[in-house]
Amino acid sequence: MTAIIVDDEKHCRDVLALLLQRFCPQVQLLASCVDGTEGYQAVEMHHPDLVFLDIEMPGMSGFDMLEACRFNTFDVIFTTAYNEYAIKAIRHNALDYILKPIDKDELVKAVQKAEQERLTRTPAKVESFVDYLHRQKTGDRIALPTLEGLQIINSEEIYYCESDGGYTRFFLTNGKVVLISKTLKEVEDVLETKGFCRVHHGYLINLRYVQRYIRGDGGEVIMENNKNIPVSRNKKQEFLNLLEKI
Repeated sequence: MTAIIVDDEKHCRDVLALLLQRFCPQVQLLASCVDGTEGYQAVEMHHPDLVFLDIEMPGMSGFDMLEACRFNTFDVIFTTAYNEYAIKAIRHNALDYILKPIDKDELVKAVQKAEQERLTRTPAKVESFVDYLHRQKTGDRIALPTLEGLQIINSEEIYYCESDGGYTRFFLTNGKVVLISKTLKEVEDVLETKGFCRVHHGYLINLRYVQRYIRGDGGEVIMENNKNIPVSRNKKQEFLNLLEKI
């Protein structure tokens, strides 16, 4: 099998190349690339069987590179340190990944799996993943009707929403607060399929930003912006069930 490595961290590229040389002699490394742009060029030049691809890189990310390369016939093994939401997307589309720091046994298993599935893995799997990412990007955009007009944001920019009578306040990751003339129930109807949970009659939270849950009658959530949000007793189990799926 021919392969390329795409990772912006030199030590990660060097370690992976060494592990491949020692434990996966069936893999012929053709190129070691510092970013997605260089990786795209290497794919176009070498047409590898396998790409070891970092996710978070400056400029062209691993996902951006895949979108550019979507019609090429290679398999993908993602290498990542911590992006649990990316991993969820990868699992959803049955693609492989290895967590950093890379363990040699995990690497060997991933390469062996790629070998076994080469006949059944097709570009359609990568295309399907790229389509999934595109849907997430476009589908997560929402329009907030403010007094000044419509403000377009992505759902991942929202920490939580708070009820204010017939209005709702959006607390955003950039520190801004946006007030709109919609009830929290109306907001919930839009956001409940985008990773949000109504944990209290007054709060709708973005599950991706839950930092900690404190047990109690209903309990309490601490968000990444250090906001403490109560969890009502009747919402507790639904919240915990959703949290386990992240």
